[in-house]
Amino acid sequence: MQHFYFDHNATTPVAPEVLETLVTCLGQVYGNASSIHHFGQGAKQRLEAARRQVAALINASAQELVFTSGGTEADNLAIFGVTRATPAGRKHVITCTIEHPAVLSCIKQLAAEGVDVTCLGVGPNGIVNPDDVRRALRSDTVLISVMHANNELGTLQPVAELARIAHEAGAVLHVDGVQALGKIPVDVQALGVDLYSMSGHKLYAPKGVGALYVRKGTQMAPIAFGGHHERERRPGTENVPGIAAFGAAAELAGRRMKEDTERLTMLRDRLENAVLERIPGSGINGSRWNRVPNTSNLYFDGIDGEAMVIALDLRGFAVSTGAACSSGALAPSHVLKAIGLSDERARASMRFSLGRDNTTAQVDALIEAITSSVTHLRRISVHA
Repeated sequence: MQHFYFDHNATTPVAPEVLETLVTCLGQVYGNASSIHHFGQGAKQRLEAARRQVAALINASAQELVFTSGGTEADNLAIFGVTRATPAGRKHVITCTIEHPAVLSCIKQLAAEGVDVTCLGVGPNGIVNPDDVRRALRSDTVLISVMHANNELGTLQPVAELARIAHEAGAVLHVDGVQALGKIPVDVQALGVDLYSMSGHKLYAPKGVGALYVRKGTQMAPIAFGGHHERERRPGTENVPGIAAFGAAAELAGRRMKEDTERLTMLRDRLENAVLERIPGSGINGSRWNRVPNTSNLYFDGIDGEAMVIALDLRGFAVSTGAACSSGALAPSHVLKAIGLSDERARASMRFSLGRDNTTAQVDALIEAITSSVTHLRRISVHA
């Protein structure tokens, strides 16, 4: 039986061009980028070339990029780095209820350390109201952290407006851009963000590599200690093969953006329209319009999401009930609860996230599998 992958927000397959870069680097560029000899300088050149490639995708200068082990570390570096760089005294941080655990866990830790925290709610559309952010501001607000695209709903936040609000108040804006990078155009200059977190494995690069954009002049304290790597922002010998692969993936994403956006929007809409038409008691969670092109979060009343994941997997389709980092959790998704869903509907919801390798034929087959699975699961729940 063939298996088809519809869980690209959890991770993506490594693109062939990216894999070639990774393997070549692993085999041939084995020097330490901090060494001054020929082998070290070869590694340094690959490192800096990749830094330029990733920076170009977000319209930043290469010097503003810090390579990390992924999105989680980038979020930690941004949130703790800025908060701890602020002089002692009362400190206040603003975030929202639908953030990724990589952000919410940092915020929780800050609260334990005595930082005042405001966690703003969102409407049923899954979008933060800028007026709520403005109202939450205080004279001691040092940081606002709001994601660009939500990992479960795909909804986009009004980042440029939030940046203006933050800067008027003298606060720093951090944006978790992990689910937006490579899916929509990202221009950190136009958006006005101070910090932007990225992850390689969400845009067809390997796991274990990410980056943080740090606007020139942004004050950050280190959160790890060691050598003088990454302009003293992040110690540790750089993962040159992973970073080179991330650079290749960033360049590929830039070239393919328009083509990927048009195709994935068409496939997502095809999936949603068919489901809404054929399956009663189904619907879309969050905003249908203001979101990334590849993500669809649908509910199917009267079914259990985990049972649906298993039913679809047995039919050859990989999907999820929400964030991969919290799969296996019995509690309903905090994101779906935050937009006002009941526990029952949140547990009856599924995330379908499409990618480059998905075809119209695969989507049509998925529609059939969803229809059959929902019919079957509803029938057995009635008889149970």
